[in-house]
Amino acid sequence: MSGKKNIQDWIIATRPWSFPASTMPALITISYLFFVRNELMVNINWVYGVLAFLGAAIFQASGNLISDYFDYRHGVDRKESFGSSRMLVDEIFRPETILRFGIILLFIGIALGLFLFAKTGVELLWIGFIGALATYFYYKLKFAALGDFVIFIVYGPLIGLGTAFVMTDQLMWNTVLLNIPVAFLVVNILHSNNMRDIRDDGKANIKTRAMVMGIKKSKIQYLVLAVGAYLGIIVMVVLGMLHPLTLIVFLSAPIEMKNIKLMLTAEVEKPELIKDLDANSAQLVLIFSLLLSIANFIAPVL
Repeated sequence: MSGKKNIQDWIIATRPWSFPASTMPALITISYLFFVRNELMVNINWVYGVLAFLGAAIFQASGNLISDYFDYRHGVDRKESFGSSRMLVDEIFRPETILRFGIILLFIGIALGLFLFAKTGVELLWIGFIGALATYFYYKLKFAALGDFVIFIVYGPLIGLGTAFVMTDQLMWNTVLLNIPVAFLVVNILHSNNMRDIRDDGKANIKTRAMVMGIKKSKIQYLVLAVGAYLGIIVMVVLGMLHPLTLIVFLSAPIEMKNIKLMLTAEVEKPELIKDLDANSAQLVLIFSLLLSIANFIAPVL
């Protein structure tokens, strides 16, 4: 166990490279409200949108830390395995320190949520309650092959719905549809991680969706979600919900094609073949979401 920790160690422990999964649904929602602002008969609080963006990152950082703690305790993260921040397997932090850090961030996120609740309405309570429960108990759900489902609900529709609510004091259900494409791509971050770890997770006696499906069907799921994200944008453009300019998300398609090509090489006994696929999938989430958000911000002036 190393001695004094520097600020970089604490930051790495939160896995900041994964933050696009939580912050991009918030950013997409903010940009969409900017696009439709003249059609809404309400005042939009942009400051609360920024707070929702920050809150999403805080909750995810908390979830990453708590998940790392339980993964380490259950033998999921080991010296020879891939993934995690490696702060525990490399003995840079004590497990209890990581858990306390995660719980502190969880309470900070809850405090921020309660502040926004006091400024908005009671609907935020159930949105925040679901988010807080998913943050702490995600590891249990992941071990029961429910991780993909939880990630799809939270890191897309729920964050989008909550962000829109604190900004408008209204439940804007169209933001659920809006965030389904990015939710597909976020699920692929987790799914690629679980595909890579099928062999090692089996040794830890846990069950992920990738393990239940097997490697062939897991590849099909990754492909369906990848294609579905782009088809979702097309559908919303056709329905008139999004401006045709949002089709610039297809500029990220070469990155997706590269990820799919890498994903197809996956083998249960050779996890190193796709050791970077989760990071590459997170990169796609970032670029896809930025392109969509930029289009939403620019479209009103066209």
